[in-house]
Amino acid sequence: MLLRIRSRDGLERVQVGGPHVSISQLKALIESQLQIPIHNQTLSTDRNLLLAKTPADLLRFTDMSDPSRPLSSLNLSHGSVVFLYYQSERTVRGGAPVCPAGSFGRKMTMDDLIAKQTRITRQESPHCDSVSFDRDSANAFQRYVNETLAFAVKRGGFMYGTVSEEGRVEVDFIYEPPQQGMEDDLILLRDPEEEKLVDAIAAGLGRKRVGFIFTQTIMQDKKDYNFSNKEVLQAAELHAESGLKEWVTVVVKLEANEDGDADVHFEAFQMSDMCVKLFKEGWFVTEFGEDDDPKLSKMKKEVVVGGKDVKEVDNDFFLVVVKIIDHQGPLSSTFPIENRNNLATMRTLKNHLDRTKSLPFVKRIADFHLLLFLAMSHGLGSDVPALAECVSTETAVPEGYQLLIESMANTS
Repeated sequence: MLLRIRSRDGLERVQVGGPHVSISQLKALIESQLQIPIHNQTLSTDRNLLLAKTPADLLRFTDMSDPSRPLSSLNLSHGSVVFLYYQSERTVRGGAPVCPAGSFGRKMTMDDLIAKQTRITRQESPHCDSVSFDRDSANAFQRYVNETLAFAVKRGGFMYGTVSEEGRVEVDFIYEPPQQGMEDDLILLRDPEEEKLVDAIAAGLGRKRVGFIFTQTIMQDKKDYNFSNKEVLQAAELHAESGLKEWVTVVVKLEANEDGDADVHFEAFQMSDMCVKLFKEGWFVTEFGEDDDPKLSKMKKEVVVGGKDVKEVDNDFFLVVVKIIDHQGPLSSTFPIENRNNLATMRTLKNHLDRTKSLPFVKRIADFHLLLFLAMSHGLGSDVPALAECVSTETAVPEGYQLLIESMANTS
């Protein structure tokens, strides 16, 4: 059994025979393995021991003062951390003589002690108050992954909408970039030029990119995790790229209900601040092996979780739950969605305009996917953001634009 001994010199390891070992035997092992005399040792499971400044302070730490007490009675097991205070000069194995800085004089803070360590704890509150989905947009996404893809391969998209001063995110449409979906992985084949157009159209509509949505397949073993290690890595990357503290990541999955039927579920999260920080600093192992546990994220260096130094972290530590609600937004989602198998054509455009001819023209084109189709396919890229502004402000579309779009549709 290995115990981790943390002193003001850092973290060291001591091999012990097992949880039946007594505290007096542990001190003897520390003396032989770490060269700290027994009479100079004060041990505790309380990390505040390392803040002691006077001999009187040490008297408060009594949990390991009984030399006959077994380690098992303190719930110490393999990998547990024991805190050590000592007063003497020693030689750390492989290093020069060390005189502990805490020899009753200099004040030591916990920040000093863990300055070079990274501790991972659960983040209780998200920066996003809630996420609200436009009903038609959410339905268009789930209907495709359910009825067409049958949740057999993964699918993803970028969510666009607004963020209120209170931190509420409203999603009004979902842009689906070129991608390759597999049973347990999703590769985004991102096109910078296409995304530049998407962002310009969104800006014209008064919207911006606010999150990412993806599906989990029925082949994934989802019983033990909300996100797999690959999903955590991808979500952290996109969150970090966004620079938006309210950025939301949504997972869509198929789950059995009480009657044995399958229901589509939307679940929303934010990646924790620590998760995004670790990604930016390159802590995550980015290569995955067949034997890796998908519910654990691997770190390149040890981190502290629950008082233990580990290199694998339960993915749930990186997730912060966000409440989901819905709304009916001003845009429609009836035009074929980009980068799917059912490519839109001029005939598609004509059918859409014919079907909506009873509406004002600005309402007939109030569909993000239609605007992107016009921008991508027919040289209207620089003009479409202006059309989007008309949609956003519900002002009449200039006659020249209307005639151009109608003539394009009639060439089918």
